[in-house]
Amino acid sequence: MFGEYSFHDNQADSADGDPGPAPCPVPGNLPPEPASFVGREHELQLLDVLLRDRRLVTLTGVGGVGKSRLALRAVAAARQARPDGVWWAELSPLRDPSLLTATVAHAVGLADHSPRPPDEELCAWMADKELLLVLDTCEHLVADCRHLVGELLQSAPGLTILITSREPLDMPTEEVVEVRPLPCEGPDSDALALFRARALAATARAAAVFADPARAAVAAEVCRRLDGIPLALELAGARLRLWTLEHMAERIGARFDVLSDARAALPRRHQTMRTTIGWSHELCEPLERLLWARLSVFTGDFDIAAARAVCSGGPLPAARVERVLAGLAAKSVVLRIEERGAGSRFRMLDTIREYGHDWLGELGEVGIVTDRHAHWYAALAQAGDRGWMGPGQVDWYRRITAEHAQLRTALEHLLTADPTAALEMSGALWFYWFACGHVHEGRGFLERALRAAPRTAAAYNQAMWALGLTAMLQGDMDAARQLGEECTRDAARLADPERELRAAYLHAVSVLMPGDPVRALKLAGPRARAGHGGRTSGAGWLLCKLATGYALCDLRRFEEATEEARSLREACVELGERWLRAYADYVLAVAALGLGDHGEAARHVRAMLSGKRLLGDRFGIALGLDLLAAAVAGLGDGELAARLLGTGHAWWRTVGRPQMGSPSLTALRDQGERQARAAIGDTAYETAFLGGAAAPTG
Repeated sequence: MFGEYSFHDNQADSADGDPGPAPCPVPGNLPPEPASFVGREHELQLLDVLLRDRRLVTLTGVGGVGKSRLALRAVAAARQARPDGVWWAELSPLRDPSLLTATVAHAVGLADHSPRPPDEELCAWMADKELLLVLDTCEHLVADCRHLVGELLQSAPGLTILITSREPLDMPTEEVVEVRPLPCEGPDSDALALFRARALAATARAAAVFADPARAAVAAEVCRRLDGIPLALELAGARLRLWTLEHMAERIGARFDVLSDARAALPRRHQTMRTTIGWSHELCEPLERLLWARLSVFTGDFDIAAARAVCSGGPLPAARVERVLAGLAAKSVVLRIEERGAGSRFRMLDTIREYGHDWLGELGEVGIVTDRHAHWYAALAQAGDRGWMGPGQVDWYRRITAEHAQLRTALEHLLTADPTAALEMSGALWFYWFACGHVHEGRGFLERALRAAPRTAAAYNQAMWALGLTAMLQGDMDAARQLGEECTRDAARLADPERELRAAYLHAVSVLMPGDPVRALKLAGPRARAGHGGRTSGAGWLLCKLATGYALCDLRRFEEATEEARSLREACVELGERWLRAYADYVLAVAALGLGDHGEAARHVRAMLSGKRLLGDRFGIALGLDLLAAAVAGLGDGELAARLLGTGHAWWRTVGRPQMGSPSLTALRDQGERQARAAIGDTAYETAFLGGAAAPTG
């Protein structure tokens, strides 16, 4: 049986005065707290005990009661630190249950490239970890979360999981904690403190309200009427920017008297929350209500350009969207998120978004706005494809990563509503699936799109090629080779040199990785490229040059490999491209190592690693660490080489199969190990290796 606990909670609420000591940073990926946190000592003490003594704790409660904020404050405390970190997986934007494991894996830093089922790979990766995992907002995925949590807890004895959900998972070992609204009674109640903080944030004039005991008593009555629900208090506090406290109290009273009986079937707290949101909705301007409804198609956060494109139309022209959105933000209907380097982004809390989506249905606009959303993000994917091989590559990586939830939502919709558009979009995202660590997810979308869409010339060829890239990274070389051959035949029919070159690259690497560099060179070498023609600055041509460099290294033709890689690197520098340029540095390093110049090899591989870190390329980082270890070992520093191999081992674990099963990559790694062991001995090697393996990979 599982224990039951109940207590009051807060929705990440700021107030005047000392908020207490700030939590110490904890390794992991915790989101920033949007405001300081006040009070809740009893609740936090309880969670502190539970998270140390229990392996599965679930915070339940109505929407808007503050489950996520409490979870964030509880796990951010230094005493909840774990050797392998504290990790946060936000599930609110997720609609497809089949992507649950991929979402959690990505959150903890596992960019799985293996062909194994994602559940198995995640369980294996977590098996020896001691970490704390938060699954935030699970109510729409309860059955799937129950299954995944059960698998993870069974596989990883050092794992603790904290759940936030409107309903429990109903598991035998689950400790369920009911998160209640804030206490409302008394002049110093938490509810009043939150209301006061939000009112002061809205307008400095609110200070006079709380300085007057009689008016403060009216404010306390407002808090009581709102049942101490944090989101309701925030919405009401923001309204004081335009209203007097007395007017607000009168309007709240009238609104609740009318609607409470109408929703008598709902529990009181659900009534209060729904009624408060409805009241806030009525108080918005007509255009604000329209934008609120249309914004409900967004999952996760979004930027102003997307809001303008998706939500304008009819009485709401694009030029007015930003001003209307600012009005919703001022009323706390929409949250503004400032991200360094990304500008302002916005999001709605689930409870508010759900209300808006109901109204979108009442307006009869669900279909048209959802279509507009999907096609906006499809166009974004196409723009990312065009911009990937240029100076904006790092910016595109960051932007597409920020829009991941929206891209998923768009693809899911298009697979049903417009399969051809889904095919085009999934193929255009080849760089995201292939270069940015979303191999499993990409393969799944591509396979579904290829099944659903009619065979349409270039789009079909592009999607097949992208599917081959994901199969290759998963080590499924038979599938990659077959897709490469099919793409080659298809591209010849299209008479498209760029597609022929891309297919040649895929086919070449699919035979190179298992150990046939001669065949790879015939497919992608200079003679083959010249036969295809095409732009020498196109992705296909440059990728073939990369495959050629790899093949020449495997054939120990290091001078030729150096020449090929240098020209590739120069082309990438001219384009302003970083991802492929880093792999050119890798080939230069391998060639230098083969020629016995270990210092030159180390210089090139350090440049390669710098580029890979910019783009979060875990596969590239793992490759580079193995190669740097070999170079350092050749320079005589066995201890550093052993540490690098240990760190490389940790990074390989985040991508699945070590060295991708490639004989040449395995031989390179083993060479570094032999030299390091010879330099410092087995005991010192093992100590240094284990030290490197403990390095963080987040």
